[in-house]
Amino acid sequence: MANEQNLPEDDNLTADSTHVAGEMADGETTDPDQTATGAPQPEASRTEAELAEIKDKYLRLAAEFENYKRRTSKERIDLFKTANQELMVALLPVLDDFERARNATAATDDANAVRDAIEIIQSKLNKTLQQKGLTLMEAQGGPFDAELHEAITQIPAPSDDLKGKIVDVVEQGYYLGDKVIRHAKVVLGQ
Repeated sequence: MANEQNLPEDDNLTADSTHVAGEMADGETTDPDQTATGAPQPEASRTEAELAEIKDKYLRLAAEFENYKRRTSKERIDLFKTANQELMVALLPVLDDFERARNATAATDDANAVRDAIEIIQSKLNKTLQQKGLTLMEAQGGPFDAELHEAITQIPAPSDDLKGKIVDVVEQGYYLGDKVIRHAKVVLGQ
């Protein structure tokens, strides 16, 4: 009697009509997402629609990212091509001054006239470069710093206060903003 209580009391279930879940009596399988009428269940169609929407968003996002990479790559190439344009435009008046000075001093033997023309042009060039952020590195008489200076040679210090310091600057160093763009080549005192 105990076994009879555990069995369902449905009279329609018999050993012949029972089948394994998902298998029909003639060997066909049923789709768990379909009802007895063969129509998909609403939850399954909603999941498929969400999946299709997510795939569409993913494909659009991937295409958008590829377009972004192409566009930024093109912009970077264009920037490299025109990066020096502003500086070149600023230096054109200095170039014009060199041409005028050459023409004006071509017929003269006066060294002072040539020297004056060169000094005027150098002053204008220095002013233009300073406006663009170039700064001269002050090294003469200061302590040696390997991050700023390049030691060419060492000589006996002319005085005791110049021992271990920069005695002479062979080639000036420059900053562009806060960055060293050329190290000063210096001579150290021993």
